[in-house]
Amino acid sequence: MKKTIALGILALSLAGTASAQVKPEDQIKYRQAGYSFMAWNMGKIKANVEGEYNAQQVQAAANAIAAIAGSGMGALYGPGTDKAVGDRKTRVKPEFFQNMEDVGKLATDFNAAAANLAKVAATGDKAAVQKAFGETGATCKACHDKYRAD
Repeated sequence: MKKTIALGILALSLAGTASAQVKPEDQIKYRQAGYSFMAWNMGKIKANVEGEYNAQQVQAAANAIAAIAGSGMGALYGPGTDKAVGDRKTRVKPEFFQNMEDVGKLATDFNAAAANLAKVAATGDKAAVQKAFGETGATCKACHDKYRAD
């Protein structure tokens, strides 16, 4: 477990070096786009597990979520992205940047849950997808509850 947390923190810190090449307002814009795209795909999965189930649609959505989750979005939390920049607003709380060990754990948990959701979606098993979907949503909520302003 400690190794997993350390890897999450390392990934976030290495990602920070890549952020120097992207302006803070663009970092905020790109991360918001990534989260919006993941939310849209989570909505597609939710509609499928609550209604008529289309395994291909669920698999495509789960793969998109896993790809974005594993894309190194930590690079989009560079210096200066803890507050609005120009007309680009952010809902990330300042505490996010002060608790990188916890953030690393939350990010690692989310990445693992998203990867598992994609793996389970490939089976086509609706009940298993529903469980993995709930677990993925819980990892999103864990970070939102701590580090996302209303």
